[in-house]
Amino acid sequence: MNKKSIIIAVILGICLLAGAVGVWFYRTFMSENVQNREVTVVVPPNATFEQVLDTLRKYEVLKSEKTFRKTADALKYKTMRVGKYDISDCRTNLDLVRLLRRGQHYPVKFTFNNIRTVDQFVEKVGDKFFFEPEELSALLHDGTYMQKFGLSDTTAVCLFIPNTYEIYYDITAEDFLDRMNDFYGQFWDENRKETAKEIGLTPVQVATLASIVEEENMRPSEKAVIAGLYMNRLNKGMLLQSDPTVKFALGDFARQRILNADLQVDSPYNTYKYAGLPPGPIRIPEASTMDSVLHYRHHNYLYMCAKEDFSGYHNFTANAAEHARNAARYRAALNARNIKR
Repeated sequence: MNKKSIIIAVILGICLLAGAVGVWFYRTFMSENVQNREVTVVVPPNATFEQVLDTLRKYEVLKSEKTFRKTADALKYKTMRVGKYDISDCRTNLDLVRLLRRGQHYPVKFTFNNIRTVDQFVEKVGDKFFFEPEELSALLHDGTYMQKFGLSDTTAVCLFIPNTYEIYYDITAEDFLDRMNDFYGQFWDENRKETAKEIGLTPVQVATLASIVEEENMRPSEKAVIAGLYMNRLNKGMLLQSDPTVKFALGDFARQRILNADLQVDSPYNTYKYAGLPPGPIRIPEASTMDSVLHYRHHNYLYMCAKEDFSGYHNFTANAAEHARNAARYRAALNARNIKR
């Protein structure tokens, strides 16, 4: 074979090899290998590659496990990153490995306010983070676990201060509560703790009273006045007689009118029957409302009644007879509007 023939043979060999490599590369990396894209692939903490592959196998995601393994090896996919991966846009091994390798360690802005119960809070959290809502709910309803934060299942909502927070997506439910406790500690600094002590309340009691104040009226101009009224009643040993606590006991905040029959509900949250503050907050109060309690307005008011003009404001008085007249006008206004519940 002459020199020219050898060169041609070498060139042909290289071309054939390159073609073979190209075919292998295409079949391994670029051909469509994801056959079930209706799956969310969950990678839990400390997962191994084989566990991830088991999940893909369980949901029949791959046409060929062999080519997926080769792609994972080539791309050095060795560290499994926690997350819930929507693979709907993945078609090739390359797509899938890139998605899984990238991970989901990114910050999520989480905002909440105007929430009454633990269950509503869990619903608000939803699927914003890696953990399941049910995991968070179980912890919040576990009185023994909540003792870690000096709370109970009844007072668990005290842990949450409405605001906007930035928390990483791949956090666990336990770590999420730890972060909330960090924010809680930032709010309840030494100054606020000392102020609470001075007015004779614990932080949980401040949150509980603030929740009642907030249900009575969200208007900033009245918050400290209402807080002062309830502090007067507490200091005198009077029943708080707060309608929102009855609504909470009945599980019906939509009521516009509390009837005498409603006042008979046997619940520790019924402040018409039981003295002092209820066992825990009836909503998650705003930070500003808790500050209104800590710095409540000093006055002699003992009674309040919604104004009959339905403005949302209240008539305040220290006189029982005057309160009776205010209440009569408000009842007449309800009747005029045919509001029965």
